[in-house]
Amino acid sequence: MAGRKKAAEPKVEGGRRLQVDARRQQLLALGIELFSRRDPEEISIDEIAEAAGISKGLLYHYFGSKRDFYRAAIRLASEELLADTQAQVDTAEQEPLQKLKTGLDAYLGHVEARAEGFAILVTSGTADPEVRAIVDAARRAFVTRILEDLGLPEPPGLLRAALRGWIAFVETSSLDWLEHRDLSREALRDLLAQVLLTTLVAAGLEVPI
Repeated sequence: MAGRKKAAEPKVEGGRRLQVDARRQQLLALGIELFSRRDPEEISIDEIAEAAGISKGLLYHYFGSKRDFYRAAIRLASEELLADTQAQVDTAEQEPLQKLKTGLDAYLGHVEARAEGFAILVTSGTADPEVRAIVDAARRAFVTRILEDLGLPEPPGLLRAALRGWIAFVETSSLDWLEHRDLSREALRDLLAQVLLTTLVAAGLEVPI
């Protein structure tokens, strides 16, 4: 019996083969979808290749291993989070509390629009040092933006610990929101803002609001 015919690479206008970077992004989008549904350890490289409609060898051409593929998917999810939360309305004329809410609106907008990517980013675990570094960098960047919106400096000791706890609350609450959808985005945003302000006060900071 003839072997299975390998799927042709998708093409773009003019009959040109899809550019390598674009094809790689397509594969990563598929990876995010797969990894958001099941543990990476449960998904074989053969299953990924079959879902993508390509040979296993071609998948290895783009990514050296399944672990490399998973790390790249996490990195893409992180980049999308930071890009989406950066691309927000101009806050120059806003008061600190409104800036905070604007930042949280952008975050929750990302959570809603890219639910699968958000899920694998915040539930990826800490066993892989490279994955942990990617996730922690995204968290630090988001916290830095929040502090800048409030006109606050980089956090020392106690405040840093408090903010790490708040980020965990943000992520858990966002996952709960995605699962149940029994409160509005505005209600969750206001809750997250109020918990942050309470956290800052508990850490001994004079909140400029």
